[in-house]
Amino acid sequence: MAKQKIKAVEAPQVLRLDLGCGPNKREGFTGVDALPFDGKVDVVRDLRKPWTWADESVDEVHCSHFLEHLTGSERVHFFNELYRVLRKGEKATIIVPHWSSERAYGDPTHQWPPVVGFSFYYLNKAWREQNAPHTGFTCDFDFSGGNSIAQPWNSRNQETQMFAQNHYINVAQDMWATVTKRG
Repeated sequence: MAKQKIKAVEAPQVLRLDLGCGPNKREGFTGVDALPFDGKVDVVRDLRKPWTWADESVDEVHCSHFLEHLTGSERVHFFNELYRVLRKGEKATIIVPHWSSERAYGDPTHQWPPVVGFSFYYLNKAWREQNAPHTGFTCDFDFSGGNSIAQPWNSRNQETQMFAQNHYINVAQDMWATVTKRG
């Protein structure tokens, strides 16, 4: 009986991007930023321009405190490109300063309007078709999200936290959303 050679199969390359990472690249991710940040960034790229990653080539995205630096039309471009490069069913985590936190307004490079929770509805194609077909979005994401709560509010019960978030500034510090590519 002749021995057959087994052909080696290469494991698929997993691509995780940390978009707008600055000097704080997430471990296990490829750091992408417009500035090199002294070797902390793996790929220097302006994300306001077309992205060079292939369609459906990215397995996961992390984007913390970058989106608020983009104008409204640049945010549309960002999410359309994110949708193009993510594989079906894959996720991106987006973190921005909460609109009711001074952190959203203190940095003069943040663009108006601030990113708010309602913004993520526009990323869903079915919702847009019913409510906002004029936006320029071509993406289709599901989303979930929440807020990080400042001390001492984070140790209070949920009802108290919700009241505080709705009535006081600087209670919610950051807003996070996980968007999942539909397909």
